[in-house]
Amino acid sequence: MIIKKASWKAMQYACLKFHYAKRLPAQPMVGYSCFNNKNEWCGVVIFNNGIGAIEKPFDLQKGQVSELVRVALNGKQKTTTQVVARCVKIFKKENKLVKLLVSYADSDYKHKGIIYQAMNWLHISSHKTGDEWLHPITKKSVHSRSHSKTGVNKQFGVLKKVYKTSELIRIKKGEKHKYIYPLTKELKERYLNA
Repeated sequence: MIIKKASWKAMQYACLKFHYAKRLPAQPMVGYSCFNNKNEWCGVVIFNNGIGAIEKPFDLQKGQVSELVRVALNGKQKTTTQVVARCVKIFKKENKLVKLLVSYADSDYKHKGIIYQAMNWLHISSHKTGDEWLHPITKKSVHSRSHSKTGVNKQFGVLKKVYKTSELIRIKKGEKHKYIYPLTKELKERYLNA
């Protein structure tokens, strides 16, 4: 197996074709392309800085926590776990300030985090995500600020006409499982002994 830095085009293609979310993660991002022993491209593994204050729950500084945001592979690799483990190792070597990795497994897509469990990541929490609301005709997702019980919502201090919640289709959401992978001896000891 060969791991190389992924091009923007490779990351875009793999995310849109191989990953269930069918979209790119937030930027900036760093990706690695995987090639099997027949030199066939298998897809990418992508990391980014995470969204919001991802470092706060861990009492770390900005830039010390990164998120594994995509495992977008086409199935031509020998084992997914081996690909991810190699990419984590390279990412750690190239990003010496990063002390902890975070990733999520979404039960709505039948993911429980088996890859992370096989790699000895630590499961630290599960939480229910907010339900999704779809427009009945277009079937497009409607943002939470774009609907209300009354059909009127206050946005930036101004009352706006929005969809009535009762007119939308509700999709009940499941749980998201949060995993962490400490990259330093100190953090491994802290979380393994917790």
